[in-house]
Amino acid sequence: MDGRDLVRSVSVVGSGRAALGLRTVRASWRRRRLDAAGLPRRGPERARVPGQVQGVEPAPGGGLIRFSRSELRIVVAANGAVFWGWDGAGPQPSYALAGSGPEPDPRAVLEPDKDGGWRVVAERMTVVVSRHGAVQVCTPGGVMLRRDLPPRWWEPVGGGAGRWMQRSEVAADARFFGLGGRSSGPRLRNGRYRLWNTDPGRAFGPGDDPLYLTMPVQLVVADAGTHVVFHDTTWDGTVVLREGEEGAGSGHDRAGHCEVRMDGGPLRCWVAVGTPARVLHTWAALTGAPALPPAWALGHHHARWGFGSEQEVRRIVAGYQERGLPLDAVHLDIDHYDEHRVFTVDQERFPKLPVLAEELRRDGVRLVSVVDPAVRAEPGNAVYESGSAADAFVRDGQDRPVRGVAWAGESVFPDFTHARVRAWWGRLYEERLGQGFAGFWHDLNEPTSFSAFGEPTLPRSARHALEGRGGDHREAHNVYALCMAQAAYEGLRELVPGERPFLFSRSGWAGLQRYGGTWSGDVATGWPGLRASLSLVLGLGLCGVPYSGPDVGGFDGSPSPELYLRWFQLGAYLPLFRTHASLRAGRREPWEFGAEVLEHARVALLERRRLLPYFVTLAHLARRTGAPYVRPLWWGAPEDRALRDCEDTFLLGDGLLVAPVLEPGADRRAVQLPRGRWYDTVTEQVYEGPGQVVVEAPLSRIPVLARAGAVLPVRGADGGLELEVWAPARGRTGSGLVVPDPGDGWDEPEIERYVARRQGGRVVVTRDREDGVAGPPYPVRLRGLG
Repeated sequence: MDGRDLVRSVSVVGSGRAALGLRTVRASWRRRRLDAAGLPRRGPERARVPGQVQGVEPAPGGGLIRFSRSELRIVVAANGAVFWGWDGAGPQPSYALAGSGPEPDPRAVLEPDKDGGWRVVAERMTVVVSRHGAVQVCTPGGVMLRRDLPPRWWEPVGGGAGRWMQRSEVAADARFFGLGGRSSGPRLRNGRYRLWNTDPGRAFGPGDDPLYLTMPVQLVVADAGTHVVFHDTTWDGTVVLREGEEGAGSGHDRAGHCEVRMDGGPLRCWVAVGTPARVLHTWAALTGAPALPPAWALGHHHARWGFGSEQEVRRIVAGYQERGLPLDAVHLDIDHYDEHRVFTVDQERFPKLPVLAEELRRDGVRLVSVVDPAVRAEPGNAVYESGSAADAFVRDGQDRPVRGVAWAGESVFPDFTHARVRAWWGRLYEERLGQGFAGFWHDLNEPTSFSAFGEPTLPRSARHALEGRGGDHREAHNVYALCMAQAAYEGLRELVPGERPFLFSRSGWAGLQRYGGTWSGDVATGWPGLRASLSLVLGLGLCGVPYSGPDVGGFDGSPSPELYLRWFQLGAYLPLFRTHASLRAGRREPWEFGAEVLEHARVALLERRRLLPYFVTLAHLARRTGAPYVRPLWWGAPEDRALRDCEDTFLLGDGLLVAPVLEPGADRRAVQLPRGRWYDTVTEQVYEGPGQVVVEAPLSRIPVLARAGAVLPVRGADGGLELEVWAPARGRTGSGLVVPDPGDGWDEPEIERYVARRQGGRVVVTRDREDGVAGPPYPVRLRGLG
C-alpha cells in the first residue's frame, strides 16, 4: 500500500465532499487492484539494436532490408510520403490512416548506397539507410532534413510486448511544432512532452502538459525544407526535444535532437517532405480529409455549464436579440441531463426541449448537446440496459464490466474500439436529434474516470476489442475518443443523411479531423490562458485538425472586462468561436462587462458575420487540401527565420493577418510582417514587409491586415455574397478563391478563382474559367486606394 495514496484517500473522505468523493476513493483503489492483477509485471529485459545489414528484398515502392537482429520495411507511397516499419511492421492496422492507406509508388527503387548501406530515391526525398540501421531523410539535392539513429528495443526475457526508443537529429536551425494540443506552443521548446491524453482535472495554463489531445506528430521547419514525421503507435510515450545551435562550441553547428520513447506498439513512422502546404496536403491524404462543418457552425456559439432551465436559455437568446448581436448556436452542458445520465433530459428544467429547439431554429439559433461516454451503471437506465444487452462495455481481466466514476456516479464505459459497439452508440444519437439538437460536443472522453489518486482514467489492464485483435487500455487509451467520434459521425450520417454532422471532441488522436474538430478544454482564465488559446489552435492545425477554438474568457474565474474583450476579439477570427465557462465562473455574455465592452464585442461579432463566406471557403479548402484556416506567419515563407519564431500573430487563410492583443494595457503592438504590402483593414494604412512594424491596437479592435491583391468573399449589406478586393501593388497581381456554399448538404461546389490586376489607375477583377476569363457574378468592393 502506498502511504501517500492512503493519505489522499483520507483527505478526500474527510473533506465533506458529496458522495462522489467517496466513490472516487473506492474507484482509485479498485483500479489499483485490477492493474496489480491484470498487468504483466516488468521483469528482466533484453536490449536489442538492429545489427548489421544481411540482405535486401526489393518490392514495389522500396523493399525489405534485413539486419542481423531486425528488419526494416520501406515503402514510398504514390502521394510522396514514405513509410518505414521495423520488425515486420506494416502500415496497417492503423487508427490514423484513412481507408487502407496509399498505394506504393512504382518509380521508387531500392538500390545500394556507399559503405554497405541502401537507399530509396523518391521524387521529393531520398531515404538512405546505413549498414547499422540509421535512416536519413534528404532533399532531392542531398541536404539532410532528419537522421534517425539505429533504434533500441527493451524486451521482456520471457516474451511479451517490449518498449522502444528512437533518437533523431535535425538541422541546427530547425524548429519543432505539433504533438497535438500543447499549451506552451505553437513552437515547441526544449523539454519533455508526454503522449497520453490526460484530463488535468483543473483549469490549465501554458506550463501544463500533457493535455486532452496528444499526437505523435511533429512538423519540423528548417531552412532546407519542412517535413512531418508521424510515429504510428497509440501507446503511452514521451518525446524529448532539444533545438540545435548554430556556431556552437568551436564554430560548428550543433544539430537539434528528438528522442521518442514508447511503452509498446510497433516502431513505424511516416515522413512527408515539401512546403508546409504540400506537407499538410500529404498528411490529409494519409489520414483523411477534414470534416466539413455546416455553415452555421462557423458562426458564434454561446455555452455555459449552468444553463439550468429553458427559461435561462430563452433569457440568454433574448439578450442577444434585443441588443442586435449575432448568435448561431447555444450549447447545453451536463446540467440539462436527468441526474447527469447521458441521452436523457431533465423534464422539470426542460419540459419542452423539442419545442424550444424549434423556436430557436426559426430564429437561426441551433442547439448543441454535450455527450459524455460514461453510462450510469444502474438497472432501469435505458442506455445501460441497452449497452449491457449488446455487450458494449469495457471489461476487466475477469470478464466483468470495468466501473469508474463520472458525473453520473458509478459508471461503465463503451468499448469504442469494436465496430459493433460504435454502431450501437451511433444509433443512440436518434434520441438527441429527436430533442432538436443539431450538433454534438464530446467531453470527458480521454476517457476520464474521476480519481482520488493516480490517473483519472480507466485501469491500464482494462480489456478492449481493438478491432478484433484484442488488447488492453495501454494501447486503446489514446484512440478512445477518436473511435467515439467515429461512432457519432457514422451514426449521424445514417440518421440524417442529408446534413453534415457537426461534432467536436475534447480528446482525440491522429485522424480526428475526419469526424470533426476540437476545443481547448478547460483553459485557465487569465492572460497566460489567452496566449495558450492561440498556441493550441495553431498547433492543432499543424497536426491536421483545422477546426478548433478556446473557451472565450477562460473556463474558470471571472475575467476582467479588458481580458474578456481581447479574448472575444481573438475568438472572432478562430474557426470555433465559442464563449464558455464553468458552473462556478463568472458570466460570459458580452453585456455583463459594461457598455463599452458590449459595443466593441458587437463590432467583433458583426465582423465575424461579415467574414462568414470567407470562413466557409476556408473550410472547403481545408477539406480539399488539408490547409488549416489559422496558419503560422511562416506558412508561405518557412525559410524566414523571423517568421518561424513569431508566435503571437497568425494568418487567416492567405488573405488576412491577425495580430491579437495578448497583454494587459496595450493600445499598440509590434507586428512581424511577411514579404509584401499589407493594409490595415480599418484605416487602410499601408505597411511594407518583410519586417516589423508598430500598429495601433485600441481597445475597440485588434489589428487585422489584408494582403495587397487579396480577393475575399464577404457578406454584403443585403446578406448576399460580395467580393472585397484589396488593391494590388503597382506591377503586381493578386487573387483569391471563393467556394459558394448553400450552408449544408454534400454537394461539392466549384472553387471559383478571381484575379485582381492593376490597369493604369484602375483595378480590374476577373474570374478565371476553363473557357477563359469572365467578370465576377458578385458585387465588388475595392479597398486600399484611399
